[in-house]
Amino acid sequence: MILRRENRRKLQVTRMDPSNRMSAKEAFGGLPPICESCKEIHGDGTSKEPFRVPAAEIRSRGDRLRSALRRAKMGAMAVVQRTDLFYLTGTAQTGLLWFPSRGEPVLFVRRFFPRAREECPLAEVLPVRSWKDIPSLLEKRGYRPPEVMGMEWDVLPVRQYRFFRDLLPAARYEDVSPLLMAVRMQKSDWEIAQMHRTAEISKQVFEFIHRSIRPGVTEIAFTGEYESFARSIGHAAGLRVRDCQTEVYNWHLLAGAAGGECGLLDSPASGVGTSAAFPCGASQRPLAEREPILIDVGTVHNGYHMDETRMFAIEELPREALAASRASMEIHDALIDAVRPGVTAGSVFDTAVRMAERMGWGKAFLGPPGHKVRFVGHGIGLELVEPPLLAKGRQETITAGMTLALEPKLVAAGRFSAGIESVVEVTASGARLISRVPVDVFVKKMK
Repeated sequence: MILRRENRRKLQVTRMDPSNRMSAKEAFGGLPPICESCKEIHGDGTSKEPFRVPAAEIRSRGDRLRSALRRAKMGAMAVVQRTDLFYLTGTAQTGLLWFPSRGEPVLFVRRFFPRAREECPLAEVLPVRSWKDIPSLLEKRGYRPPEVMGMEWDVLPVRQYRFFRDLLPAARYEDVSPLLMAVRMQKSDWEIAQMHRTAEISKQVFEFIHRSIRPGVTEIAFTGEYESFARSIGHAAGLRVRDCQTEVYNWHLLAGAAGGECGLLDSPASGVGTSAAFPCGASQRPLAEREPILIDVGTVHNGYHMDETRMFAIEELPREALAASRASMEIHDALIDAVRPGVTAGSVFDTAVRMAERMGWGKAFLGPPGHKVRFVGHGIGLELVEPPLLAKGRQETITAGMTLALEPKLVAAGRFSAGIESVVEVTASGARLISRVPVDVFVKKMK
């Protein structure tokens, strides 16, 4: 199932006439200045309840994880990574969650206990002055060291892992991250509702970009303008990723020849960045008329992310870049058709590659020859990039409840990038767009 495909059919290129300030709003479906989901933070001055993860949601997550631990014959796990803590407890305060396969979890909080106690619905939330207090507190509650203990090996620094391994001895330690991420891949209705709220904010950010883009402003300055706007309507600013080497940022704007620059990012194109110290994303170069401008925006609200890309131009998009943009949109729609329960992540990737080659864009698809990436999408939720990766050879099965960012992109080396990225949810019958930004190319007319 594909929603909003009609937008692309109706408006292959969406233009904005500066004499008509409503045209962008009309193109984007007429959102109000501040979306309803943002009022809890930036509302009309009336009292609003603070955001909380429902207790039933926390219980459901715990039940699924407990079953996974038992199947893996893992007696308990200790969770310390902030996103995993938030997922399982409803609070992102600094702590350690002791989560047994049998029995009730205990959250030990170093900082800041009063807020953690307010936010976390678990029965046992305890303050500790030192991590070294935890073993005696567990012993008082009848917990003994399990034979097999799990920790998040993919994110814990070696020194921290060794400290907790010595603090909480077990016969054997194993990596619990695959179990955790498998549970997190399956989004509940409540989680998907949060992502729809983030999508509304993201839609308004793209509307602002369309309204405000202009020649002469530098790439990095313009990204600051739209990020400031995003924060004013509910974007929480801090994007989260799991990889410790990834410096996540919200200014991936690649204009003209910068879009054809490969670099350190595991992405079809990196851009040139601001200097050798930060060699990716937007630069100090001014935006210009008649050049392709790829803008990739990450948005987060109440912890849940959106990751979307659209093509922009000022006055006119050059013919070759327009053709590449339309090709990426065709592949985008084909990917939505291909994503359904029962298929493998690798087969979705193969569908995209075959289509790009059939359309004559195989050489440019996912990067120039010798520098291509091997994925065309990824999971998304509490982190910007989550499993599964829609990547070459991956055998994970797509299931209902997953949320995926689909990002077919083309790179003309040294000249430009063209592409699109949208977020979908997987339902029992197929894929459905969460993204609300029209599937189009957006051209700003200055006269």
